[in-house]
Amino acid sequence: MIEGAKLTKLKVIDHPQGNIYHALKKSDQGYKKFGEAYFSTILKNEVKGWKKNEILTLNLIVPVGEVSFVLFDDRKNSLTYKKQKSVKISPSNYYRLTIPPKVWYAFKGHCSTTNLILNIIDEEHQTDYTLRENLDTFYIDWEKI
Repeated sequence: MIEGAKLTKLKVIDHPQGNIYHALKKSDQGYKKFGEAYFSTILKNEVKGWKKNEILTLNLIVPVGEVSFVLFDDRKNSLTYKKQKSVKISPSNYYRLTIPPKVWYAFKGHCSTTNLILNIIDEEHQTDYTLRENLDTFYIDWEKI
């Protein structure tokens, strides 16, 4: 994993009338404080990114669909400098991906129906602190992701 990032297995409680999917508790690692929670979607085979948040810690959960996230570390003092890591999250592979500040990320949708991402961040989102780059900035073979 990229230094400072964390992949946490989440609890799913099976219920005959519909399952319960845990997301984040204040006692969980990766939780600092509540700033904002929002949902976003991504279409099948579409890729969003690259983005890097200068101050935010992201907690990404995929309760519907299937999404691959790719992280790239360009922090010169990091143990994982110039490394990349990809992870696929879905209800059947149910995890929370915590991304620390200053790590680049992009993501791709896989399901032809809805791919829903919940992002719980530790500050209110401000576009002034989000950097963006073109997809070809860091080489990723998105066909294999």
